[in-house]
Amino acid sequence: MALPKSVRIVEVGPRDGLQNEKQLVPADIKVELIGRLADAGLMAVEATSFVSPKWVPQMGDNAEVLTRVLAARRPGVAYPVLTPNLKGFEAALAAGAEEVAVFGAASESFSQKNINCSIAESLERFRPVTEAAQQAGVRVRGYVSCVVGCPYEGAIAPAAVARVAQTLLDMGCYEISLGDTVGVGTPLAVQRMLDTVIERVPVERLAGHYHDTYGMAAANIFASLQRGVAVFDASVGGLGGCPYAAGASGNVATEDVVWLLNGLGIETGIDLDKLVDIAAWISAGLNRQAASRVARALLATRSAQA
Repeated sequence: MALPKSVRIVEVGPRDGLQNEKQLVPADIKVELIGRLADAGLMAVEATSFVSPKWVPQMGDNAEVLTRVLAARRPGVAYPVLTPNLKGFEAALAAGAEEVAVFGAASESFSQKNINCSIAESLERFRPVTEAAQQAGVRVRGYVSCVVGCPYEGAIAPAAVARVAQTLLDMGCYEISLGDTVGVGTPLAVQRMLDTVIERVPVERLAGHYHDTYGMAAANIFASLQRGVAVFDASVGGLGGCPYAAGASGNVATEDVVWLLNGLGIETGIDLDKLVDIAAWISAGLNRQAASRVARALLATRSAQA
């Protein structure tokens, strides 16, 4: 199969990347981060999560952040938010949300550890959200975690991923993001998983969400491109991790994905130089170096040329 000519990147840094930071990131910084990412050409920037601040204190300013982001929105840019239940959806809708996301798992153990219920129970929780969203004209994106491996169960059967993905599609999700939450995937494992899922969900309705724990994210993206996937989630500066998966590093860095796609001649519409600047800025604000290899390399090259 020929590779896609263009790819849409869903930037998840402001939500998935920041949600596990121990230090509270001010709303001003979050709003500026989202604005900078949109200015760099990202057309989908996940803004925040409407969850209880008891469980995710970092997202306690969700309504403020979304309201301010939408007030200064860039034309054509989507600002999805995570809404794990009907209460979260109603709060997001009140703040002006036009796209939301629900989050399931392909692993029973992970579902219990993450949201304290079975896969079937979690999907039933999402049904009122998708129904309310349809009535309100709000788009819903579905996430499936642990699509290759689980920190508690090990390898996950592709058929389990396909069942959850199809259920989310049937509920009305316009797109299903397949997450290698602990980053254990390798290209052949990812392709086997995709081949099974594509039997039940059209490939144009799928996205890849790959963590880079073992340095395989770029390879897994390339393997997914070979199967026709043309949407990928990524996090600026490689921000983020998973609190339920010990040792799991963050999502693949957006800069690394753009570098790969540029090298393949695949259009993204994203300004790599601006993206590197954003990665350096937010990483410095968090008192660390950007996790992205591409950002570090380009910043070092700039420094040497200065």
